[in-house]
This record gives sequence, structure tokens and C-alpha cells, in this order.
Amino acid sequence: MSNAQHDRIPEIALDWHRGGQGAALATVIETWGSAPRPAGSQLAVSGAGEMMGSVSGGCVEGAVVVEAQEALADGAPRVLEFGVADEDAFAVGLACGGTIRVLVEPVGLAMPEDMLAEIVAARAARRPIGYGVHPEGWARRLLRPADAPDRFRADRAGMEEGGEFVTLFNPPLRLIVVGAVHIAQALLPMARLAGYDPVLIDPREAFGSTARFPGERVLHDWPDEALAEVGLDARTAVVTLTHDPKLDDPAIMAVLSSDAFYLGCLGSTRTHAKRLDRLRAAGLDEAALGRIHAPVGLDIGARSPAEIAVATLAQVTQALRRG
Repeated sequence: MSNAQHDRIPEIALDWHRGGQGAALATVIETWGSAPRPAGSQLAVSGAGEMMGSVSGGCVEGAVVVEAQEALADGAPRVLEFGVADEDAFAVGLACGGTIRVLVEPVGLAMPEDMLAEIVAARAARRPIGYGVHPEGWARRLLRPADAPDRFRADRAGMEEGGEFVTLFNPPLRLIVVGAVHIAQALLPMARLAGYDPVLIDPREAFGSTARFPGERVLHDWPDEALAEVGLDARTAVVTLTHDPKLDDPAIMAVLSSDAFYLGCLGSTRTHAKRLDRLRAAGLDEAALGRIHAPVGLDIGARSPAEIAVATLAQVTQALRRG
């Protein structure tokens, strides 16, 4: 199973349901101890017994599939509780076991098809959306970031005090890098490992070549045009690395007029002071300029391109998790 398939659990469930196979969604709603998968992890099960995704890393999937088949037969949602024994946990790479509760909902029979379709449409449009369900009484609703801002910000599914379970479908994190330099060669694969969808922008085709960046998405437009094409939202971080004001400055101005959660700019303190003067002359105020992280990255004494990439990704993580 590829990561791309794993990330498309709602889409796969909706396709199975609309294709007439039937589908159930299983979602981890609570965990204790060293549970293999966090709350919000999902598994889609078809009426034919196919499965996609994971709720335990392999420990209880078989039992969940059986329960999902029964849910499709009787149309009733259910909450399952499993204790993962130490020996089973060790088999999937954990040191000790734990306990998990799993919500199983047959699509169209318990979870409304229109709600699942709206979740899929929001994901396609990079609109954050959440799904709330009360296991007692089975009331359901869709949530927007304004309904639970801290939860959306932390990207954290879980139980609310009133007994409602909320799972989130935030857009994938995205890192846009302006400048196909050596630091970018290290930063892009690191970002992907950390869960980001990286995009590289550089109009200089000799710099952003496939030989230097194999397998990467590279846009050879001017940065402001490329950023407009890709789009900037609250799940996007941007790093500028070119040192060239003709490339970096238009990108910086575009980012500062957006909801991007992070903007970092390469350059010394002196270089950044000159950059700020140019941006002030272009009409940006101090509040906007204060959003720029420069010199880019946490101050860990980084010297090599790879070390600067580590410092940069660490700072992006800090901005995302601590705000």
C-alpha cells in the first residue's frame, strides 16, 4: 500500500460505496499506552473485505474487518475496544502493548453519504474540515476551523469533554522553496520525510533541473506567478533561498499577503536589514515584516547546506506546533 493510497481513505471509501460494493470507515477514537496508531487513524473496508489504511499497524485489522462486514449487514455503527498484547505489539515494532477504541461506521447506513462527499470535496479543494460524532446517540456534524481552532491548529483528533469524537481532515502540509540551490537539495527530501508536500520554484532551468532535483515538483515560473498557481494557505510554509531580490522579494510580498504559517528567508543579518528597507519602501508595514524568519532557521550553529536545511525544517516545525 503506497502512502498516497493510505492518505486517500475517505476517497476510497466513497468510491467503494458509490460503486455498489459497500464501505465502512473504521476510525481510532481513543488510545492508551503504546497504541500503534494515534486517534484519527482510519481504515476503509469494502463489502468484499478489501481494506485500505490502518488502525493498529496490523494487530487488530482482521477483527475490525469482520466487525465492518457485520456493520454493513445490519447498518449499525459500533465502537470496538481492543487490548494489544505485548507480544503482538512487538511483532509490529513496538516495545509494549496498549489499548485502542475503534469507531466503525457503514457509509450511507450510519455515516451519511453527503457528509463523506463533502469531506472528500473539501480535501480536493484544500479546505480544512472536521467530522464530529457522538458514540452515544450518534449525532453527527461537520466542523470548520472556527469551531475548534486549537484542535485544527494542532492537527489533533480526539474526544471532546461532551463525549463527541472529532476527527480532522486538514489539507496536507506543504513546503514551497524558492531557489534551486544546494540547501534546497537537502531540504526537499527532509521535508517530505516530515510529512510535507514540497514544491520548488526557480525560473532558472539550469538550477532547477531534473538532474539536480530528481523526482521533485519544480516550477520554472517567476516566484510570484508560481505562488499564485500553487496557492498559499494556512497549511503552507515558504522558504526563500536565492539571495536575489528580483526572485525573493516578489515571493516574500506574496507570502506576507497570505495565510501561510511560516516564511523564512536565507541571508545574513546585514542582508536581511537591506531586504527590510526594500520591503518598507514597497509599502509593507512592521507587523507584516515581523512575520519573516531571518536569517532562516533555528540558531544551532549550522554551516553546511544540510545543516542549514535541518535548522530550517526545525524552525518550520516550531512555527507549526507552537504558533
